Amino acid sequence: MASSFRRRPEYSHHAESRQMKLRPILLEILQTQFEAVADEMAITLARTARSTYVKDAADFSTGLADRTGKFFAYPATMGVAGFIDLNCGVAIEAVSNLEPGDVIITNHPYFSGGLSTHMPDIQLIKPYFHGDELVCYGWDFIHSADIGGGVPSSISPGFTELYQEGFQIPPLKLFKGGELNQDFEVLYKANCRTPDLNFGDIKAMLAALTVGERRISELIDRYGLDTFLQAQIDLVEYGQKKAKAVQRKIPDGNYVFWDYMDDDFATKIPVRIRCELTVDDGQIHLDFSGSDPQVTTAYNVPTGGVRHPWLTLKLMHLIGTFDKTIPLNYGLFENITVNVPKGTILNPEFPASVGVRHATAVRINDTIVGALAKALPGLTPAPSGGTVVPIVVAEQNEGSENTSIMVVQTLVGGTGAREGADGVDGRDSGLANLYNTPLERSEADSSVVIESYALRPDSGGVGKWRGGTGLEMTILITKSGTAILGRGLERFVFRPWGVAGGQAGARCRVILNKGTQDERDLGKIEVFVAEKGDKITVLTAGGGGYGNGFERPPHDVLRDVKSGYVTKEAAKRDYGVVIGDGNFDVKKTESLRNKKSEHTSGFGFGPERTIWESVFDDARMCELSELLLALPAGQRSQEKRRIISAVVPKIEDKVTKEICDTINAPSEMKKQLDKELANLRQKLS
Repeated sequence: MASSFRRRPEYSHHAESRQMKLRPILLEILQTQFEAVADEMAITLARTARSTYVKDAADFSTGLADRTGKFFAYPATMGVAGFIDLNCGVAIEAVSNLEPGDVIITNHPYFSGGLSTHMPDIQLIKPYFHGDELVCYGWDFIHSADIGGGVPSSISPGFTELYQEGFQIPPLKLFKGGELNQDFEVLYKANCRTPDLNFGDIKAMLAALTVGERRISELIDRYGLDTFLQAQIDLVEYGQKKAKAVQRKIPDGNYVFWDYMDDDFATKIPVRIRCELTVDDGQIHLDFSGSDPQVTTAYNVPTGGVRHPWLTLKLMHLIGTFDKTIPLNYGLFENITVNVPKGTILNPEFPASVGVRHATAVRINDTIVGALAKALPGLTPAPSGGTVVPIVVAEQNEGSENTSIMVVQTLVGGTGAREGADGVDGRDSGLANLYNTPLERSEADSSVVIESYALRPDSGGVGKWRGGTGLEMTILITKSGTAILGRGLERFVFRPWGVAGGQAGARCRVILNKGTQDERDLGKIEVFVAEKGDKITVLTAGGGGYGNGFERPPHDVLRDVKSGYVTKEAAKRDYGVVIGDGNFDVKKTESLRNKKSEHTSGFGFGPERTIWESVFDDARMCELSELLLALPAGQRSQEKRRIISAVVPKIEDKVTKEICDTINAPSEMKKQLDKELANLRQKLS
């Protein structure tokens, strides 16, 4: 980066021989001080923001980055928790001659090096100086209500390229020497549907950065510049050492797991994510070879092929579970390496669309959970409901050209069960610390009425420890033409699987006018334009169960029934517990459990995955992925679709509702798959 500030000699956080220089007590004090600065920045942003995305849903974050652009301090509890390993370095390097008062802005997934992973995420970076010396950077991001593009709120799973997803902002100066780039402001406001709301959020971001700058100046005045700079180095070293101590608890070995996206939205063909987790004395390598090529829709994850939060989030959760004292900085990840083949869904090539990348990120989490379940039996929970869905309402403001866009609710599934504990009902913090939007605000700021918002019975995976239930929300439309958007809907086909004999959770559904003569399944909605009086019900998936359900204590099953988590019918069918007159029948329960006493173990994937893999096994799908990646990017999805359709002719049949109905002759289909692989292999030779 060309710049006018004075530079000290470069330092590296990768040298094994370096030693922390500051006294432990002083380092602990400074760690707390740095986290307090990041927290205060987050509080400032949340309290001054305009949109529901930020002030209610908490889809934002703040941080302090060292002079390489990596975070040495991050909020502990506020906002999006998982972005600690983001790197501002690429965006910083793209802007030259940084001076006091400058602020960088970007939302570009590719030109920012994956700092922004879809374009509604607006990033600001402000260099903090002490005199003429750069000492660190302040950073924050928000999810913007709208950034232009083909639909209100800018995100659609059906978009096929980045150009459809809104106003692209490569890294550039929003402020230069403290002066706002007014031309950019005009251009920016002209390219979004909610200009005043958007820029109000940006002003909140600027306020947070100013608070951070002031607090950093105070810390340097108090402790001295040398101590401040050394603390950044020592804290990362400290985090790295503590993280490695945790990772050494994982037995050395190779652990392979894969999971599926239901489809790519353009077809009914599943999308596979595969990971081989290799552990060697606390060093972890994640190899995502065998994952499917990038798709033509918006599910791609722009990691740039390097270590990225969307790839390592579950390892961060593991480390934090074992050691709650570890400082929140990028040192947590310095013992982790990755291989992400270019052109896959986890490392797409520009201009692949990326708007719904969070749906894929959830499945990455599940894939790593599966690998860890093999490595650490009994310690890793079953997967969550596997979906994070911002339900968004968009409607025209009366007497205005502007569109009103707001998050009605960010819906999730239940948390997976683990040995010794049920999953959490209706709650999943697997991606972020997002909040519930108050229903009163949803109804006050839009024309919709929330008729119900409740836990979904019989949705949690059956097990000795039950998976957390999903959610059920019904929205009444009071104004025709209101658009309902559901981004990231998943687990309609493949279930959140169970562990150690536990069963899978219930799948997602979206239903129009449930319980009426006009009831129909909407499936995965992109934009559904409703009529006045319509009712839209969204049912999210439950988390996977853990252990054999017939070993669940009858008193726990009775409690679940009384609480509405499990119906009487399911208690009898799934748990062998007969309930009547407010209690369970001991004799009938014992008799039923004795008749069905077979013990199950391993993963409970559900029938959909089992039947699919009777044809499309791991070895064949790894070969298919490798062959497809040898084709030009524009041909990969088309060729995959041709091959899968040749093997399973009914896969695209609109009448066929269940994937189990598409596979009726596994042996013959496998032979056809081998033939298609051989033909493609010959074509490429």
